[in-house]
Amino acid sequence: MTAPATLATPSTLAPARQALRFLTAGSVDDGKSTLIGRLLYDSRALLADQIGTLRARGGAAAGAGPDFDLSLLTDGLEAEREQGITIDVAFRYFATPRRKFIIADAPGHEQYTRNMVTAAAGSDAAVVLVDITKLDHRDASRPVPLLPQTRRHALLAHLLRVPSIVFAVNKLDAVADPAPAFAAVQASLQAFATEAGIAVAAIVPVSALRGDNVVEPLASPWYRGPSLLQVLESLPATAELAGAAPGTGLQLPVQYVARGLLADRPGVGEQPRIFWGRVASGRVRVGDAVQVFPSGEQATVAALRDANGPCEQVAAGRSAGVVLDRQLDISRGDWLGAPGELQASQRFSATLAWLDTEPATPGRKYLLRHGHRWVQARLASIEHRLDIHTLQPSAAQTLAVNEIAEVTFDLQQPLPLAPYAQQREAGALIVVDPASHRTSGAVMVRSTEAAT
Repeated sequence: MTAPATLATPSTLAPARQALRFLTAGSVDDGKSTLIGRLLYDSRALLADQIGTLRARGGAAAGAGPDFDLSLLTDGLEAEREQGITIDVAFRYFATPRRKFIIADAPGHEQYTRNMVTAAAGSDAAVVLVDITKLDHRDASRPVPLLPQTRRHALLAHLLRVPSIVFAVNKLDAVADPAPAFAAVQASLQAFATEAGIAVAAIVPVSALRGDNVVEPLASPWYRGPSLLQVLESLPATAELAGAAPGTGLQLPVQYVARGLLADRPGVGEQPRIFWGRVASGRVRVGDAVQVFPSGEQATVAALRDANGPCEQVAAGRSAGVVLDRQLDISRGDWLGAPGELQASQRFSATLAWLDTEPATPGRKYLLRHGHRWVQARLASIEHRLDIHTLQPSAAQTLAVNEIAEVTFDLQQPLPLAPYAQQREAGALIVVDPASHRTSGAVMVRSTEAAT
């Protein structure tokens, strides 16, 4: 395998890149926690007291390198250590000379798929692990069948529009002849990705336990590509993509309203209202005209603040405090956007990943959260369910836990929606059961109808 043409070589990377948020996903016992432990250990991101604590717990596996169990770095809950599985999403941070990283270790068990969806929704990349020892790759004449949870996690990451998806074929050290085994699994992964419409950033062989091709490239005649860390160092962050996307105007969901002193802006007033939120797309500059949703009122940006104080502009992915040149009724849940950018919709079609044990039923009312606003909605219809094994649509009257479907929702109040493929913030919603208050589903907007 050779490195994909889209990957930058380490020497061509920009000196300052935004931190990359990525999750590890896959089936149970594929080695996700061990892989993260290996990344942290080999990149020297562990403190001496952390290593001492892990050594005290013991449990090192043969050939692991360090004298402690690498998976203990992320499996922090007592229940996780007792059962030997990951239950909650664990976040870890590390940095290399080229980049900073935020890692989310997502559970592999089907029961905790909702936790994986939570981690994927805010990630710039997904590393889907594939345990080569669980796959039958002996017959070269037929495709290698992939595990259902591997397919489900890859599909969910794709549907949630995680920009970069990487397959890491793990446990190469446990295979007698890794070259043909990796080639067979690689072909099956590429065929599945092509059929599902998933653009794969890379497929890399690794041994998380032994450290092969995780941080340092694999010295092998059958693989000349980059290591997993080199791939991650080259991937773009979502904010970088949002800022570079052509034709995207300002969209900013208001998270909270504050009052503050801006003495360096003499025309603004002593205690102006500052509307804080993270810029979802485009950028906001002092002097820009903005329109408020849902009121439709327009104003001009008189001043801006970011985490460091007053500034002249804020780009997508960063939080901004916006001061307007006139007083308007704006509160949490409203949106600021370029004039004409925010279009009201009261009916939309979407992809729904159902995460509740209580089935989704057409005609039932739910609560939807969009940005920072809650609205009542009705599940109008289930168009079809996606079979993760065949990738074909099938008829469905209800949706069971972990099923994925194309659906239609009717909203009680209009929202500034956009297709999720174009705008992640404006096109993402969560479904909450109004009776149990459980998070029941993740919604990705496909198309909208204008509000009447």
